[in-house]
Amino acid sequence: MKKALLILLLTTVSVSLFAEEEATEDKDIAVEEQVSEERIPEPFKLYNAIVPFIGNAPATGFFGGVGLSTGIFLGDPSTTNMSSAITSVSYSTKNQLNFLLKSNMFTSQNQWNLVGDWRLFFSSQDTFGLGTGPQLDNDQALETMGEGMDFNLVRFHETASRQIIPGLYAGLGYHLDVYSNIRDNASTEDYTGFHQEYSLRNGYDPTGYMMSGVSANLYYDTRDNVANPYQGRYAMASYRVMPEWLGNDNNGSTLWLEYRDYLRLQKSNPRHMIGLWTYGHFSYGTLPYMGLPSVGWDQMGRSGRGFAQGRFRGDHIYYAEIEYRFPIPFPWVKNNPDFLGGVLFTNVTTVADKHNGVDLFDYLEPAFGGGIRIMLQKESRANLNIDYAVRMDGTGALYININESF
Repeated sequence: MKKALLILLLTTVSVSLFAEEEATEDKDIAVEEQVSEERIPEPFKLYNAIVPFIGNAPATGFFGGVGLSTGIFLGDPSTTNMSSAITSVSYSTKNQLNFLLKSNMFTSQNQWNLVGDWRLFFSSQDTFGLGTGPQLDNDQALETMGEGMDFNLVRFHETASRQIIPGLYAGLGYHLDVYSNIRDNASTEDYTGFHQEYSLRNGYDPTGYMMSGVSANLYYDTRDNVANPYQGRYAMASYRVMPEWLGNDNNGSTLWLEYRDYLRLQKSNPRHMIGLWTYGHFSYGTLPYMGLPSVGWDQMGRSGRGFAQGRFRGDHIYYAEIEYRFPIPFPWVKNNPDFLGGVLFTNVTTVADKHNGVDLFDYLEPAFGGGIRIMLQKESRANLNIDYAVRMDGTGALYININESF
């Protein structure tokens, strides 16, 4: 496992360094040309895009709702990153009512960065056991079937970080997740479902529990736009502690390691690029079932296109994705050459389950797909994403979102 991690890390870093060396001489040309074609952004002006949406995803079925993407500069745009927030409300054919508010705010000259993730879910989600690979000894087809579970979730995550040197931040955060009204629909008198079995084995009430913890965070961020980057990179390390004295049933902790990079392919068009994203999420001690590392439960909920949110869950997870982004000529909108774009992507997930002896990289679960991008707001680069992803068994899913997946 350590060798595989090292190989993946070295491969990612090598590709990034090679691209950086090739592009050093013309680092800012593309962005300068792009800005010259757009209106100069104004400080403290709201750049809003309201988008009613419909779509389909494995964990939700068909859904509809409305989203608001907001961008604002809380200082001089030449020295301050754009702050962004996404607010949405949606309802699905699986009777899921979800409210979201996710924010990434930069104060003047990027001195402070405030990141928030607030959620109120009246939701449901299929569970498939822990780890990647075969989780059952019977003939149930877990690739297409899961065990239904209903739950409510109240989430309040907020971090505050101070800039140490340009691009490098350090700070603290508080994270609260309260799961209630959990109903494990698969459990009967004769059968104990995945969620209930894990909860009883580890001392949790199967009908509800909470996670309350504090985090120490260190990250490096040189992206030119957090919602839709054209260049830069992002690296993060976050260690979260959830002790019993903060209201948890057991002592537990998690380590989150993440890296993103954006490699330009064309001087004259910064939208022609390759995006790289990889993260590892590792848990220690004992966490509740829904608090274990899981695909699709990253801060923006964008990992694992091709699979249902929570399809893979376990003690540790490693995820990697690469996406090719390119412009599509659309002559009917002459004043906005960036109106239309496309993407091609592939990703892979591996998850460990120590209880059943499954380690990281024992099993790999890949998916691939493509999509289109429609620019909604030039100044903030807010765009509408329509993607279709397919996994190795041939099944696929449609995804509709605001702003890039990473």
